[in-house]
Parts: sequence; C-alpha cells; structure tokens
Amino acid sequence: MNILMGIGNTLRKDDGVGIYVAHHLHIPDWTAIDCGTAPENFTSIIHRARPDLLVIVDAADMKLEPGAIRIIPKDKIADAGIGTHQLPLNHLITYLRCAAGSILLIGIQPYEIADGEGITPGVADAADRLIGIIEEERIGEIPVW
Repeated sequence: MNILMGIGNTLRKDDGVGIYVAHHLHIPDWTAIDCGTAPENFTSIIHRARPDLLVIVDAADMKLEPGAIRIIPKDKIADAGIGTHQLPLNHLITYLRCAAGSILLIGIQPYEIADGEGITPGVADAADRLIGIIEEERIGEIPVW
C-alpha cells in the first residue's frame, strides 16, 4: 500500500496544488490524504498504515518554469521555498522515516502564490501529469532537483 500526502493552502492559489493532487488521485493501492497546511496532524495515520511508499506533494519555488515537477532531496528542502505549513518538511520526513518503506517529496513549481482560490491552468496541467505518472508507476522518471 502507498500513501500520498497532499500539502498546501487552497486559499493561496498554486500553493494548493498538493491538495489538488490528493483530491484527484484515485488509484487502487493508493490512499490520498488532504493534509492542508498541517501535515503533522496526519502522522499517526502514516505510522499505523506503514506504507511501502509515502509520497508528499507540495508547491515548491525551485526557480524553474511554472508546472515543473521535481523530486526534492531532503538536503535541498530548505532551498526549495516550501513553507506555508506549521512544521518544516525536513522534520516531518525525519519523523516519518521509520514508518514508511521509502519517502519521496515531490515539488511542483507554482506560477502564482497569492491570496485567491484555485490553481492556475498550467499548474493544474502539471498536477494532472503527476497523477498520470503515479498511475503509470513512472515516479522514478521524475527528475531530481
């Protein structure tokens, strides 16, 4: 079994992309969780489930073209401009390391992080591409940032 944690703030435009992915991922053997801005509130679910793979999806300012999808190594999280949530993601990943077979943080480059609802069309397209990649079991093809 695999789990996807979608992180973000749906009131800050493209920052809600992780939530979008969580809401649109419907694949057997996957559980998708809308974690909002407080993924730490869902750690007990991860510890109980003990997934083979835990994928965390969030908007990340990687200074790339909007919609770019990258795997973000733990040592580069601080450089990725991820930060609309309570607990820094490197701490979350460290805490969850013993609960999952492996953990991947996937960042999607936002176009606009500003007050407002709804993600921009290009970022929505990227989110849909990511869902397709997960459905087709091609996560390993995502470039590392």
